Amino acid sequence: MMKKYKIISIVTLVMVLMWTSCSEDFLTPKPLSFYAPENTFIDEEGLNAALVACLRNARHEFYGDGNPMITETIFSDMAVEGTTDKTGPAMDLPAQILPDANLNSTNANRIGWYWKEGYYRIKYANTVVSRIDVADWKSDEDRNNILGKAYFHRARVYYRLTQQFGDVPLLLEEVTSPKLDFYTCTRKSILQKCKKDMEFAAKWVKAESEGVPVGDINKAACNHLLTKINLALLEYDDAIASANAVINDGYHHLMTDRFGIDATDDTKNITWDLHQVKNKALAENRERIYLFTSREELTEDGASKRISIMRQVVPFWGSSSKNKTPSGQGGVSDKPLGSKVGGYPVEIDQVTKYGRGIGRCRSVPYHHTKIWTDPNDYRHAPGNWMNMTDLVYNHPVLKATGDEWYGKPMRLYDENGGILCTDTIRSWYGWPQYKTYVADPTDLTPDGGNGDWYCYRVAETYLLRAEAYFWKGQAQKAADDVNAIRARANAGPMAAGDINLGTILDERARELYYEEPRKTEITRMAFMLAESGKTAYNGKTYSLDNFSDNNFWYDRVMEKNEFYRDNVVAPHYTYRAASWIALWPIPASAINANTLGVINQNQGYPGSEVYREPVYWQDGEGEGIIVDPNE
Repeated sequence: MMKKYKIISIVTLVMVLMWTSCSEDFLTPKPLSFYAPENTFIDEEGLNAALVACLRNARHEFYGDGNPMITETIFSDMAVEGTTDKTGPAMDLPAQILPDANLNSTNANRIGWYWKEGYYRIKYANTVVSRIDVADWKSDEDRNNILGKAYFHRARVYYRLTQQFGDVPLLLEEVTSPKLDFYTCTRKSILQKCKKDMEFAAKWVKAESEGVPVGDINKAACNHLLTKINLALLEYDDAIASANAVINDGYHHLMTDRFGIDATDDTKNITWDLHQVKNKALAENRERIYLFTSREELTEDGASKRISIMRQVVPFWGSSSKNKTPSGQGGVSDKPLGSKVGGYPVEIDQVTKYGRGIGRCRSVPYHHTKIWTDPNDYRHAPGNWMNMTDLVYNHPVLKATGDEWYGKPMRLYDENGGILCTDTIRSWYGWPQYKTYVADPTDLTPDGGNGDWYCYRVAETYLLRAEAYFWKGQAQKAADDVNAIRARANAGPMAAGDINLGTILDERARELYYEEPRKTEITRMAFMLAESGKTAYNGKTYSLDNFSDNNFWYDRVMEKNEFYRDNVVAPHYTYRAASWIALWPIPASAINANTLGVINQNQGYPGSEVYREPVYWQDGEGEGIIVDPNE
């Protein structure tokens, strides 16, 4: 017998959601009375307040010290955790990434943040879904716009959770009393539900051209997310159609002409313009689809959160003990102009421009060197991209003592081949200055201040459509979309015969660094290869039957990430990866608290021996039904 379960989210809403955006009044929730749901969620304004919480929480993925995007990036082919001076940071993944380990700390990793905060956003979205017809509405269009935005937030979380953790509980309604009997639901059926919801959202959510404020959800964002979901479901024609709905909407397009604050500076180019924080929210920027906003003048909860990207991504270049001159002296200082070091004033200020990096998100050679095969590519050109040799020895004591190396470019080796950097993991690699520079005038050792950040933009839509064409076997169309991105970056075209998942991932790495959730997207491709049975560019085929033992995520990481492949030794750990880490562990706390149900642990982790056949979503009236094959 099949049993219908109403699997619904835990709600303890609502506190005052004190958050504002870049002057858009829509981001200031205004409860009508006290914070009781029956007094608040009675109209469009009240329900939109719950969605403001979704916007706020989603933004936290990119902002602050040790932000969660680092975790997405270091569990991939592009980067590793570079913090070498303490235990805790995720380096030996099989040993450290366990269900009962510390999974939510800036000193460890943020896997647990994705689980916890994801279900918070689901909670807020489900409040809106469940109360949509309790509220009073001026029109069906207004109702469906709000419902579509709630669907977007919920589907975006589930798209991520299903690629991060696989099968997870599916929560579709608001809960008003404690519930301890949740059950794992199949990844594929969750995505099918998300597809249905996002098709509704893509129809009803308003377009930016209709006056949707920057930072709120719009129709293009819905179609962009729908494209990812369609790909995950192997529905390639639908993925092409939803990508077309963005690319051909008459409003959005790739930015190919100079614009913004530095448009008249001939030393810059379109790549620089696109990523300057003051340009991202400009009306003329039609590449922007979905933007997270943060401004210095906004001081309400979360509204002025600093992005801290220079601290996270830039190497720890400013340590005089780690970077010596060939004469054996401490070579650099990360103090600003006018500060005194060793009793002498700093006259060459490098920290204001490049930030005081600590090398937490350490790019590997694949990302900082090997993918840059075209010398004309703006994204790796001098001024946009920084190599360590672009910095100079600036320590003021060098000048005071007449050291010949003062003001000269930094070097990794002396004339005899001796190494001058004592920590090449943390303190010697290149980075994309055009992305990481965010002015931070309130900090003497800048980390990266307030600034907008792209979540979705049209360049990724092109690369998603290219991938859909590739899966369909339309290599030339795939190449055309990849080459649209490369042409904007002044890079030469790729031939159709060179297009595969590997080269698409390479282009994503060049274009979408620290924008795309890299681990999520590679795992999505791994699932697609396993389900489709198609041969990957590495000559291998995969199966869902043994996904945790043999998958494309692991093979891609081991192919491109030398740190994991070669077991590079750091002071406290040896870098290692494992096939089962394609899916993160379900936090033990979530499983243990669910005393009346069963949440399955992923294979490869302690606790996976306790297993119950997952429930699955089935289409039907309203939100559909949850079918339990065990009943």
